[in-house]
Amino acid sequence: SGKINGMSTFDFDETLIIDGKNFVIATNPVTKQQEKISSAEWPTRGPELMAMDYEMNFDDFVNVRGGIDGPLLQKMKNQIKKYGPENVFVLTARTQNADTAIHEWLKSKGINIPFKNITGLGDSRGQAKADWMLEKFAEGYNDMYFVDDALPNVKAVKDVLEQLDIKSKVVQAKIK
Repeated sequence: SGKINGMSTFDFDETLIIDGKNFVIATNPVTKQQEKISSAEWPTRGPELMAMDYEMNFDDFVNVRGGIDGPLLQKMKNQIKKYGPENVFVLTARTQNADTAIHEWLKSKGINIPFKNITGLGDSRGQAKADWMLEKFAEGYNDMYFVDDALPNVKAVKDVLEQLDIKSKVVQAKIK
């Protein structure tokens, strides 16, 4: 079965960082009224409003505003020690142009992973994260750890990884 090639993938908001001050602006398609949604509210409020065809604006998420250590930040540091920084990834629904701000915030916490290991999907569907994990499997990873606060993402990734003949652990981030 060859050698173990391990990787760890962490969501950013509500996983590595909590109490961030970023927000999504949701615009009602009919009245054009706007609502600000915090990243903490997003997993529940976002899907409700998207189902009602609200337009979502994520522009604020190119910045990392405020925020303190999330529940998985220490785990990320541990995984870097175990697998090396080149095998630890951030996978976020934020757009790719948030990578600089995320990299700087992580560095402020003593974490320095390669810049290219920060992926902004610009897509909040669980399937998008599952597809990305499949690409990593295709690159040769066979021991995969994934953590995210949003249950649909956790479920989508788990469904995909369970079909592969590899060791995998998929966890939901919980704020203590």
